[in-house]
Amino acid sequence: MKFSLSWLKTHLATEAPLSRITEALNNIGLEVEAVEDRAAALAPFVIARVIEATPHPNADRLRVCRVDTGSGEVSVVCGAPNARSGMTTVFAPPGAYIPGSNITLKIGDIRGVASAGMLLSAREMGLGEDHDGIMDLADDPPAGTGYAAWAGLDDPVIEISVTPNRGDALAVRGIARDLAAAGLGTLKPWSPPPIDGSGPSMIQWRDEFTEACPWVLGRTVRGVRNGASPDWLKQRLESVGLRPINALADITNFFTTDLGRPLHVFDANRITGPTLTLRRGAGEAFRGLHGKDVTVTADDCVIADDAGVQSLAGIVGGEATGCDESTTDVFIECALFDRVAIALTGQRTGIFSDARQRFERGIDPALLPAALDAATAMVIAICGGTASAITEAGTQPAWQRQASLRFERLASFARADVTADRAVEILTALGFAVAARDAAMVTVDVPSWRNDIAAMGLSGGSALDQAPDLPPDHAAAAREGALALEPEVDLIEEILRIEGLDRIVPVSLPVLGAVPTATLTPRQARSVRARRVLAARGMAECVTFSFLDRTTAARFGAAPENLALANPIAADLDQMRPTPLATLAKAAAANAARGFADLALFEIGPGYRDVSPEGQDQIAAGLRTGLTPLSWVTPARAVDAFDAKADAFALLAELGVPLEALQITPSAPAHYHPGRAGTIKQGPKLTIGHFGALHPALCTALDLPGGSVGFEIDLGALADPKRRRKTAPVFSPLQPLRRDFAFIADADIAADAVLRAAKGAERTLITQVELFDRYAGDKLPAGKVSLAIAVHLQPKEKSLTDTEIEAVSAKIVAAVTKATGATLRG
Repeated sequence: MKFSLSWLKTHLATEAPLSRITEALNNIGLEVEAVEDRAAALAPFVIARVIEATPHPNADRLRVCRVDTGSGEVSVVCGAPNARSGMTTVFAPPGAYIPGSNITLKIGDIRGVASAGMLLSAREMGLGEDHDGIMDLADDPPAGTGYAAWAGLDDPVIEISVTPNRGDALAVRGIARDLAAAGLGTLKPWSPPPIDGSGPSMIQWRDEFTEACPWVLGRTVRGVRNGASPDWLKQRLESVGLRPINALADITNFFTTDLGRPLHVFDANRITGPTLTLRRGAGEAFRGLHGKDVTVTADDCVIADDAGVQSLAGIVGGEATGCDESTTDVFIECALFDRVAIALTGQRTGIFSDARQRFERGIDPALLPAALDAATAMVIAICGGTASAITEAGTQPAWQRQASLRFERLASFARADVTADRAVEILTALGFAVAARDAAMVTVDVPSWRNDIAAMGLSGGSALDQAPDLPPDHAAAAREGALALEPEVDLIEEILRIEGLDRIVPVSLPVLGAVPTATLTPRQARSVRARRVLAARGMAECVTFSFLDRTTAARFGAAPENLALANPIAADLDQMRPTPLATLAKAAAANAARGFADLALFEIGPGYRDVSPEGQDQIAAGLRTGLTPLSWVTPARAVDAFDAKADAFALLAELGVPLEALQITPSAPAHYHPGRAGTIKQGPKLTIGHFGALHPALCTALDLPGGSVGFEIDLGALADPKRRRKTAPVFSPLQPLRRDFAFIADADIAADAVLRAAKGAERTLITQVELFDRYAGDKLPAGKVSLAIAVHLQPKEKSLTDTEIEAVSAKIVAAVTKATGATLRG
């Protein structure tokens, strides 16, 4: 929200300096984002008169000017071609900073002639690109006058940030009201005289969509002359960054900023038929005043005549009925639109306008008649014409409500010395009217422009049910105005922000115990450990968006309609991701396109299956592309599925998952290579992750390097780590021993099945089983492979005899044969 200081003073009588005003705005919650004070940069520049301009004795293109600065005469050497005797221009004295040239002036000697200052062009003052000559002021102002004040450039422009609940602060008058309550002046009265219309309006309203527009007013003004706006109106709009269009359009833009009351003017002669109808859209399209075509739906409120849709209500008008220099009769629209309906239509269409910004935050429902009269008066004053009577449809909604405040409650929140009288004084200055008061509490009428206060207080009976112990005076007020105690915190907030949040006494949080509780939950701590182990494996952490384009989301699982974003920040970020691996792949592809093909990335973040809280999974995902890092130990090689498996298993081991309890099945999601991927299970039913090479078609579609590998671990599927008592490790004093076995098995037998069977043959002695060779060739029957395993035995009480070793070996062979059908290779 932008406004100039002079515009603010049309509503606020104040002598406070700019610095005090900006400080107060910050203190009352209207955060100042920027202040543009051109007068500060132009302060050294004064209007001067060139008494005499003569050629420089030592330079053909220079002139020596004798200049009257208002405080004396000085000599200035000037190179401008238009410098001449008798002209009025702008002078900068020595020591002044020249913004357009980025220099600070000094007294100098130019070709043997002293020069004590500079005559300025528009570009040198930072006011434009004109550098053909020095400023030539035709109005002949007196010498010595400050240029900024004379040119009307001494009006600072303030930009504030407005929170979504403060629709009233999107008006200069609303800001002035807050500042007056904060003690920076007096709010000027505003009550436009009513306009007595002459005859009925040539356009009438019909409202067929009261849910979106409960009340609408309008009137015709005939015989107008639409042209350029007066200078004061142009300057008002230009100061806040608006481009003047024509008088009629500028008037509506003025009231949008001045009162926070959007209006629209139709060219009455371009409306087909005698009626404008507020109704639902029906798939029509029209060209808006923003120069683009708009297609409306049944959820949108439109303004239509007999020819069709002429405006998207509350958001943008139509080009076909817009006003231009040929307009002679206008119809002024002043409507109250439902803010939810406006917000939904605005999100769907993506049209951002000042009107939408105000309607979707809520406007003053009682302001319509006065705003229409004020706009009509300005149209007549600037453009002439004769106003008709007002036409309306619908009724003013019942906005009246009350709220109460217990002074004891205020003190408990504030911990500050805010007396009851001061609290009531602040509320009154903000527009709240006292309905009842006693020593303990006050009940106030909420003003119409504060739709954020007591929003729950319109329910009547339920409010009284929640406050059965009200004093008699307040109970009577409650019956009339549906008083509720829920808005009490709203009133407390209003009092504290006006009084000053810095006055609240800081209070330390209570100490809950001598020993603080853990900062992180076990699951949060698990995510931290996962980050550490993956980073230690040489992977770089990424933090990517949780949404991406729908096509990519479908390639990594599914793209259900209920996970599509209603208001995406970009067209290619319209779907919640099924897994962080998808956005990692996009990041890797972007890096590969820039020449960084050897990557190791990971992310720990959410993946989405549906919109329910249970449909969000916390997933640790990693992706490797290109070559493994080059080292003196092993040469660089292309990454493969076993690199992804190693990453996944290292992560699971760090998180305390017993690796011997895991099973790997060859099935994997469709975004993995069907023959080079696996699914990690903990038990026969619980799937905790996947790993493997990404599908070649996926790599091609995303421009990923071929052979890229990845893994996904569902951290939420892992059981919470159990708190175990730490004990000292027990080491056997006896020598371990190893026995190797080679089994001939069917080619489709998983090596993991052989390892598990061998491990379970004698659990008290076997500590580790590992596969060290797999052979398939012409020395074996077709469809057979040789799997060689190493079994480590660790005796604990005594050394094993040969007989005992043979017995264990026999158990191992029997267990493997029973589980897999494999036989010992001779």
